[in-house]
Parts: sequence; structure tokens; C-alpha cells
Amino acid sequence: MLNQEQKMIRDLARDFSENELFPYAAKWDSEVIFPEKQIKMMGQLGLLGVQVSEKWGGSGLGNTELALVIEEIAAGDGGCSTILAVQNSVVCMPIETFGSTDQKQKYLKDLVKGEVLGAFMLTEPHTGSDAGAIKTRAEKVGNKYILNGAKSFISTGSRAGLAITFAVTDPSKNSRGISAFIVPTDSPGYTVNRIEKKLGQRSSETCSITLDNVEITPDLMLAEEGDGYRIALSNLEGGRIGVAAQSVGMARSAYNEALKYAIERESFGQKIANHQAIAFKLAEMKTKIEVARQMYLHAADLRDSGVKCVEEASMAKLFASEMAEEVCSDAIQIHGGYGYLQDFPVERIYRDVRVTQIYEGTSEIQKLVISREILSENYS
Repeated sequence: MLNQEQKMIRDLARDFSENELFPYAAKWDSEVIFPEKQIKMMGQLGLLGVQVSEKWGGSGLGNTELALVIEEIAAGDGGCSTILAVQNSVVCMPIETFGSTDQKQKYLKDLVKGEVLGAFMLTEPHTGSDAGAIKTRAEKVGNKYILNGAKSFISTGSRAGLAITFAVTDPSKNSRGISAFIVPTDSPGYTVNRIEKKLGQRSSETCSITLDNVEITPDLMLAEEGDGYRIALSNLEGGRIGVAAQSVGMARSAYNEALKYAIERESFGQKIANHQAIAFKLAEMKTKIEVARQMYLHAADLRDSGVKCVEEASMAKLFASEMAEEVCSDAIQIHGGYGYLQDFPVERIYRDVRVTQIYEGTSEIQKLVISREILSENYS
């Protein structure tokens, strides 16, 4: 059961999503438009710093509130929910959790307001889920670090004013030799090589970045040298809860469109919603969405309570992401031939939702994590 504050922020995000995102999502998708105005509006509403403490301009809320916001924004546009999730989870929170007082003062208030966007630069062309295998180097030269390397699949990489960047400072220490830096994107040597052409979520940019002798002063390091891997992994639970919520939002949007179509469309002398085949499909879709929502809310509640929820977060992400593709596919099926056309939103939502089974750890990685947790519980 949601409390009054949780319902209020959910309803705030829902109203914004229905009025400012969903009506424009098709245009952003077809014309590959970055919704700059709407992102700034999210900042003005306090949706870009949900978990940031009020001291730094945030809302000071928890994982449950952020997940509810992500679901609502995703129902309006999947790409916008990715931008919001990145800004909240992997840009603001590492600075909030690991940053110095000076770093928090300098960066958080602008990030929370949406006046500056951030990127999270961990993934590299040769690595996916293996974060410990990164090759980007940060070499200490005098009183500076010189960064060299390549990063891939970077959300908001060309729009960001800063990038939380992970690089190896001590190759002899493996994952314990990775450090994290706040890299201003106007630094000489920070180059956007390519904005990727994607199947879906086209309102959210995904970039390939090169770091060529980028000079960083020590005050831009997050925490201590060697803390990078710990920082990178610190939000895995939260990130996976967020993807589960995002999946639920997009699935819910596709379901609503299918329901609306089924109530309006007639065949064989009656509304197709009255045909048992369609009615049962709608019942299954809604049931799956509700199960996935309860899974992510449970994981978020555990995390807010300070309880380890690696298994619950991975299960929520696995189930919700795979459920969402099924529901979106069923939504297309209910539309018949029209569902295959770009005239109806379900075609776009189906493309947008596919990536939820890939980022923040693929479905295969989630199964690996869950199985390890099961075995550790039974053989420890």
C-alpha cells in the first residue's frame, strides 16, 4: 500500500507524462528529437533528484518513490524514462553518496534542476556486463590524471555537461585498481564519435565516446583511488529496480492502447473486447503487469529498509522486462494489421521496450545472479 506522499509524487509524474510526453513521443521517435524542454520541466518538478537530499536541492525521497516516477515517465515515453533514470540513479547518486562536500555543492543542484545533464561512462566496446574488464586508463602525471580510452552505449553522452567516468589507475590490482572521476565534457579530448542509430528509445541519445589525453585534476576523483569498482556496483540493485519499473510503465501504456482499441473496434457485429479470445488476452496482460509492479515495489521497499535485495531486484528486472515484451507483442496482436503500422503507439512502444532485457545486465546475467543467490542461500 502506497502512502500519501508516494501517491502524490506518482500522480504528479503521471499528470506530466500524460500531458507533456505521450502526445509528442511519436514525433520524437520518427524525427529522432531529444526532448530538451521536457527534460528541463522534469527538473523543475523535482523529478531529476528524487533521492538527492533536500540540502542539495533534491526531494530526499527513496527507491520506491523513484521507481514510481520511472514507471509513470516510461508510460509516456521510454526514452525520457531512460534519461530520467540515468540522471537520478547513476549520475546524482554516486555524487551524493561518494562525492566530497565541494563536489556536491558544485554539481548536485544544477543536476537536480536539469540545468546540467550527466552521463555514466563505464561500458566499453569490448565489455558489457563485465565491468571489471575495462581498459580505459587514468595515468597520474604530476598533479593530474591523463585519461585515455573508449566508452560505448553512453546515454546522453553528447548532451551531458559532466560524465561519471571509470578508468584503471592501477592495472596490477584488477577491479580494485579502477577509479571514478567527474569529467567535464568540455574537456579537450572528450569526443563524441557517434550517436547510435537504434531500434527504439530514439528520444534518448546513445553515444560512442573517445577520451584522448583528457586531463583531470585530483579534486574531480570520486572517493579514493581504487574505489571505482565499488562505486560502479553500488547502484546495481537500484538500477535493476528502475528498469523493472520502466518495463511496467511501457507495458501498461501498450495495454491501455490495446484496451482502448478493443473497446472501439468491431468485428462480427460486436466490439472485439467482447470476444473471449481478446478478453482473456487483456486479462492476462493486466495480471502480468500487476505482478511485475508488485515485484519492483517489494524490491524497492527492501532497499529503502536497508535490506539486501540483490535477488529480488534481479527477479523483478528479469520478470518485468520479459513480461513487457510479451504484453507489447499482445497489444500489437489485438490491433491486428494496424498494430504493425506507425500510426498507432503500440508499434513504437514494442521497439522501445526491447532494450530492457539488455541494459543493467541482460536477462541471462539476471538468471546468473539469481541462481548464485539461491545456491549461496542453500550451501553457505
